[in-house]
Amino acid sequence: MADKQLQTLPEATILFAGDSGDGMQLTGSQFTLATAYAMNDLATLPDFPAEIRAPAGTTYGVSGFQLHFGSIDIRTPGDEVDLLVAMNPAALKVNLDRVRIGGTILVNSNAFDQRSLDLAHYAANPLEDGSLDRYRVIQVELTRLTRETLKDSGLNQKEVDRSKNMFALGLALWLYSRPITPAEEWIGKKFAKKPDIRDANLELLRKGFYFGETTELFVTRYEVTPAKLPPGRYRAIMGVHALAMGLVAAANKSGLSIFYGSYPITPASDILHSLSRYKNHGIVTVQAEDEIAAVGMAIGASFGGSLGITGTSGPGVALKAEAIGLAHITELPLVIINVQRGGPSTGLPTKTEQSDLMQAMYGRNGDSSLPIIAASTPGDCFETAYEACRLAVKYMTPVLLLSDGYLANGSEPWLIPSPDDLRDFEVAFATELNATVDGADVYHPYKRNPETLARPWAKPGTPDLEHRIGGLEKADVTGNVSYDPMNHEHMTHIRAAKVERIVQEIPPTELYGDEEGEVLVVGWGSTRGAIEAAVTRVRDEGHRVGAMHLRYLNPLPADLEPIFGRFRRLLVPEMNNGQMVRILRDRFLLPFEPLNKIQGRPFGPSEIQRKIMDMING
Repeated sequence: MADKQLQTLPEATILFAGDSGDGMQLTGSQFTLATAYAMNDLATLPDFPAEIRAPAGTTYGVSGFQLHFGSIDIRTPGDEVDLLVAMNPAALKVNLDRVRIGGTILVNSNAFDQRSLDLAHYAANPLEDGSLDRYRVIQVELTRLTRETLKDSGLNQKEVDRSKNMFALGLALWLYSRPITPAEEWIGKKFAKKPDIRDANLELLRKGFYFGETTELFVTRYEVTPAKLPPGRYRAIMGVHALAMGLVAAANKSGLSIFYGSYPITPASDILHSLSRYKNHGIVTVQAEDEIAAVGMAIGASFGGSLGITGTSGPGVALKAEAIGLAHITELPLVIINVQRGGPSTGLPTKTEQSDLMQAMYGRNGDSSLPIIAASTPGDCFETAYEACRLAVKYMTPVLLLSDGYLANGSEPWLIPSPDDLRDFEVAFATELNATVDGADVYHPYKRNPETLARPWAKPGTPDLEHRIGGLEKADVTGNVSYDPMNHEHMTHIRAAKVERIVQEIPPTELYGDEEGEVLVVGWGSTRGAIEAAVTRVRDEGHRVGAMHLRYLNPLPADLEPIFGRFRRLLVPEMNNGQMVRILRDRFLLPFEPLNKIQGRPFGPSEIQRKIMDMING
């Protein structure tokens, strides 16, 4: 065995990249699982193409999985990559700009043949022309070693080559001193009914792990000690799973059954897949024939006394717009989850973007203001989903929940909350007549709660509480169809006022960093990690900088204006062309400055750090 040095690192960023068929998402997720077992803090960024079968070996078909982990507080998937595992030339070409100068590139040298170089549009072999001299390049014959290991396995050539990601995974686990047992257990369960595949993958995983131990290619092995996280029970969780579990928690806490109707659309489809496993918690899931049917079913479920929920992405919200207006005027609870992606139209369906804030604010006919809340981390998706359900029922209104592809597919360690720590979620259906007219007791479906302005929720079939709802305007209190001009204006105002009443639910705004100073960074959604990491770096340089992150986007918290006044300049980073910055300028008439990125990739802390420093020095 070769002598190896063991170097302790506070943090590291690794990127697995290869063809879509190379299993990079699986490799990255298994490395993430091992890292969670190693008790490191972590953040991930799966990055894959939209094409189901992009041409193999081309840059269009490159799939990547980036993971940032450490013994310190980890808030983003990492600015720069320390180790790139490139399975072919295309993966190297697409991701080289993400590797830090001096970083390590581990390549499958067998894949750098002339045909693969041509497909990646390399004029010369980058392993030979000196273009990688600024990096430490490790060439491993992954294809040859895989074929040699499995020559007696009985698998065909295609199955053998498809397994080489397990060799790479084993080698990466060894290089960063990750436990191999979680991956072994996963393989054992995944391929329990295919023993030949199971045994081949286990053999390759172990071969890669021990290859690192014995080869002369590596003189240093790394370790990352456990992070100091608050005490409690943790699990690694993806945002999409946290969204589903938040809905399940809402069902359990409220006692309501939940109906989830959706039509497949990237990157929201996995909510349906995840929720379908929770039937024992009163969750009903339906894959509808289209987006309009999905939201229509959800509205019908709410009319019947369940909580209707529908999930989609921006183009799907456009198709649901009329039905969302119906839920607004009928004043039924409904949660619409928008997992945002690059747009417009099909746009960049597998890439992230905060593209739909304006759509959420104004994308309906009529004056139909709706509550809007946004998740900020994969774990926060749980609390945000729970809160959306709670507000929808308490205020009898549709609620828009904004997530995005980065949050939905990303993962992090999640401190599992106690059910006792969740906000109260009480549901009171109308069961009795609530008014007297000409001496007779009657039911008025629009007699409102004076605190919330919510109308009562009566299940169809409740004796004596027959009433009508629908898309036609109703008279206040009685619920009779009304064309009276003044009633329509009154009802428009009262529906808007009901949404504004939600401001009483919003806790005081907390700042990250300084309470007053040179720059306040105002964010929403998935920019939180990058913003707070950037603010930390700038404060470490001696500047007074703070950050504010908004969960409630409509209505906005009531205490923002005095906070804005405590800072000299105001910055709003967004992964769009400037949507929240327009809303804030309109509302507060203050000179908010935008920082926009529309590249399908999340911000890195260094991008925001540079902008803050420009503002301080400007």
